[in-house]
Amino acid sequence: MVDWEDPGIAYRLTPPTDEESRVTARGVATAVAPDGGLTDVQRVLLEALFLAMTGTEVDLRVYEPVGIDELAEHLSDRALPFRQRGVQVMLLAALVLRPIPSDVVDRVARYADALGVDDEMIGIARRFASGSLGLAAFDFQRNGYTATWRAQDAEALHTSDELSDAWQASVADPALAHRWADLEAHPAGTLGRSVWEMYRARGFAFPGRPGSAPPLLAQHDWVHVLVDYGTTVESELEVFGFIARSNDDMRAFSLLAMVISLFETGYLSKGAGLFESSPGHLSAGEEMAVRLADAMRRGALSSDRVMGSDSVDYLRFDWFSIAELPLEEARARFSIPPKSDTALAAGSVSCWEPGGISPFQLRAGREAAERGGYRYESFGASAD
Repeated sequence: MVDWEDPGIAYRLTPPTDEESRVTARGVATAVAPDGGLTDVQRVLLEALFLAMTGTEVDLRVYEPVGIDELAEHLSDRALPFRQRGVQVMLLAALVLRPIPSDVVDRVARYADALGVDDEMIGIARRFASGSLGLAAFDFQRNGYTATWRAQDAEALHTSDELSDAWQASVADPALAHRWADLEAHPAGTLGRSVWEMYRARGFAFPGRPGSAPPLLAQHDWVHVLVDYGTTVESELEVFGFIARSNDDMRAFSLLAMVISLFETGYLSKGAGLFESSPGHLSAGEEMAVRLADAMRRGALSSDRVMGSDSVDYLRFDWFSIAELPLEEARARFSIPPKSDTALAAGSVSCWEPGGISPFQLRAGREAAERGGYRYESFGASAD
């Protein structure tokens, strides 16, 4: 058993070699495989993740198992954040199972313990495995990303009143709604104007108005525009994969776990104060695994050049402070890498092209235009 408290351990910070990645991939697969072996969704997801994050092709159709102690020894010169990310990959591959066998969760817990990792998401996975879905939803709030939410964090949201809950809606805040509506005044091609156009095309209500998203959730709408993802459920998986991986606070992983539980397995019926369950989107085809993996790669590579930080919490950032920036300058500030060719070939799209808007959103945008007496404009988006 590796003694992770040993001060004599010299941790290696270089990227993993191909051999290290393949052994780690086999260890992850051993941890999360149910009876009968990896499911197709698990295998495709793990292969896509290791290729995107390490550059190493792994083939998990047939593999030699890697036991708990063997994996711990294999990663004995890796620092805690590296091992935490490895356990999160295990959890992600376990959370796509429905049902999640209890023995899979127990095995992941043993691997995590051997790697010196304590992750609250293991407890949530146990809730799912036991069928305690209501308690799991509560645990997301208590132990996940919003567990560290403080009153001062709400300053970036620009709400007039203090929110009692991180995901609380604010539907009677005229000042907030005006702030969002005023994004129209920014020149075309700026971040702020682009966010306004995204809302306009989809008939989204601005935060502060009835029917709007909670102000905290609305923060992720800026990311849709910043990193060029559409607004379908598939694109939501990409956006939250990006957001979760860009943040060095490991609790941010719960944001990705939440959307997987909403939009793949349906373990959660609701989340983030607005989202509702719509299962089956990750497993609809191999392409989605590629898109999600590439989004996580892009999140890992992003950084805030102004603040000099490799860790970015995109939900706590004051977007209005840079709303006037041209999109390309905003992307340069956060070192946003381009999408991979494989992600583009797999169907990853922006807000402004075919497939970047859902039929429901398109219809809502047209209906809002009719009610408001203005000409509808999709700004290039279409539902097919």
